[in-house]
Amino acid sequence: MNVLPDSFYRNESVLEVSQQLLGKFLCTYIDGELTSGMITETEAYQGPEDRASHAYRNRRTKRTEVMFKAGGVSYVYLCYGIHSLFNVITNVEGIPHAVLIRAIKPVEGIECMLRRRKKAKFNAKLTSGPGALAQALGINVAHSGLSLRGPQIWIEDRGVRIEAKNIVASPRIGVDYAAEDALLPWRFNCSSFIDVQVGINRPL
Repeated sequence: MNVLPDSFYRNESVLEVSQQLLGKFLCTYIDGELTSGMITETEAYQGPEDRASHAYRNRRTKRTEVMFKAGGVSYVYLCYGIHSLFNVITNVEGIPHAVLIRAIKPVEGIECMLRRRKKAKFNAKLTSGPGALAQALGINVAHSGLSLRGPQIWIEDRGVRIEAKNIVASPRIGVDYAAEDALLPWRFNCSSFIDVQVGINRPL
């Protein structure tokens, strides 16, 4: 098991980390269940200068305080009071950069994911979307601030390399309030490449 070290997350460029996370494996061991999947879509948030970031202008609240920790911990928050969204904190202590994990390709614990998502059978939507993947992996706001080296949540390098030519960059979703920052191409997706490699709508 090759768990990413804290140094991986402490890169000063959140855009680089967002792309380097593609092809890595997000794993959880929660409630006695092991689940994992390959990361296929991310979004970068470069607070404090990023209007789309929860930490824009270094805004510190009870919720966002974890964003100011050194990279290598989780940031989980509720969207619309319903969906838990899982983020990776990056950079050094005091600089609140984060990467939202938007989609994974399921690998381990698929039956558990189906049960958590109340789905009868596997399809592409099982872990597509940040709320869906967090629910499938058992992640909720109680897991905010945890180390990304385990034992509950960790990210592994299993030797998959996604070349730049296979990454699609586009504007982030749901940040219209961020004015011109909403147009920044800081959403990164490699799902089309992965689908070609392993077959569309099939787990790895």
